Amino acid sequence: MEVNIEQISFDHNGLVPAIVQDSNSGKILTLAYMNETSLMKTIQTKETWFFSRKRQQLWNKGETSGNKQLVQRITYDCDGDALLIQVRPLGPACHTGNESCFYQYLYKEDAPTFDMLDQLVTTIKQRRQEPVEGSYTTYLFNEGIDKVLKKVGEEASEVIIGAKNSDTNELIWEISDLIYHTLIVMEMQNVTVNDIKNELFKRHMQKEGIHCE
Repeated sequence: MEVNIEQISFDHNGLVPAIVQDSNSGKILTLAYMNETSLMKTIQTKETWFFSRKRQQLWNKGETSGNKQLVQRITYDCDGDALLIQVRPLGPACHTGNESCFYQYLYKEDAPTFDMLDQLVTTIKQRRQEPVEGSYTTYLFNEGIDKVLKKVGEEASEVIIGAKNSDTNELIWEISDLIYHTLIVMEMQNVTVNDIKNELFKRHMQKEGIHCE
């Protein structure tokens, strides 16, 4: 694949910062640096390659740990002096074992909501694997699929009522309940949020006339 990278502005050391982002969750995983060689190897192999400023050599993420990052898309900013690498991670990005290198707080006020669904899914999985007494989620898992499906039906009806009442707050509340109980069903049936995202993506691509396997 022939790629022209002349539009990328490398600094006086021949490097450009590369922000690595999980293409599914949107979470920022790490910040590393690339030179022309590592950028080209990243494009050719579809795995992230970086240049270590400390060791002064190329390195392939996950080469020893197995936590590779499969590249989905590479974009650059308006000045061409920063890259955004969107990847499908096969393991933690950080050498500490954390999902992201950005796990330490310097300042914190309101928690970000962009990954709220992923946080909720994680909690649901934990309740399934490690039941907590008094937890409503644990109660639902103990009751079984029929109980949860009944709740999904009830919440769907409540969404309809909220919409018919033109009550925004009620509608938001009921949609949230419906999503929560739907996520429980998904966990019980081993369906992931990414499965739903991928299905919606395929439908969108088909509508746009783009072939998608």
